[in-house]
Amino acid sequence: MIDKQKIWKEIKSWIIAIGIILFLRGFIVQTFNVPTGSMKDTILIGDFLIVNRLKYGIKLPFADKYLFRVKEPKKGEIIVFRYPLGGNGIFNNTNFVKRCVAVAGDTVYIEHKILFINGENVNADYISHRDPTEYPPLNVGKEQLQNLWEERKLKNYPYVRDNFGPIVVPEGYVFAMGDNRDESDDSRFWGPVPLDNISGTPLLIYWSWKPEVPITSFFRKVRWKRIGKVFTKETTI
Repeated sequence: MIDKQKIWKEIKSWIIAIGIILFLRGFIVQTFNVPTGSMKDTILIGDFLIVNRLKYGIKLPFADKYLFRVKEPKKGEIIVFRYPLGGNGIFNNTNFVKRCVAVAGDTVYIEHKILFINGENVNADYISHRDPTEYPPLNVGKEQLQNLWEERKLKNYPYVRDNFGPIVVPEGYVFAMGDNRDESDDSRFWGPVPLDNISGTPLLIYWSWKPEVPITSFFRKVRWKRIGKVFTKETTI
């Protein structure tokens, strides 16, 4: 004879477990697999991150909207956010991980690959350049460049990679760049990141492996020393 009470008890335990997982995933943490080398060597291709979704406030699951915000990103913090050109809705949740290099009101420009924020040279150990090629500046006026940048119309202009600006970050946005400056698709090309798109900051690396190594060489494929690495207090500019 089927014990309906026992079956229902088992079903309820599964419902509770799934509910807790969904709550944690929706409000507390999220996972993120790094597919590109734009943050190399800080974060590598094949790193799997746990992201703290409470860093800046409580955000609705699957939506770019905060119930309430407790703080905004600071310059130098690593942020995870939804790609600004990805559209809206749960089927357009492409996430990027970059570093916030400037906030609202900051003036940003790049000369010969060197980043300047409010006239000060930003020089940090995490910054790397791997391409000796230097693209010349885009020959447009300051106001026109600001408009093109805010309207996200520089996506297909490689010239802004090495010589850019000056522009001013508008209210409600931040400027994000990859640490691997020559190989990063970032705010230089597709404009500012809305604060509402930002979901949090990385907490730790819970798994890491080398995509180029075949799975048959499992022990060589896994980056054992990176597993469990905690992101401590972020380096600030």
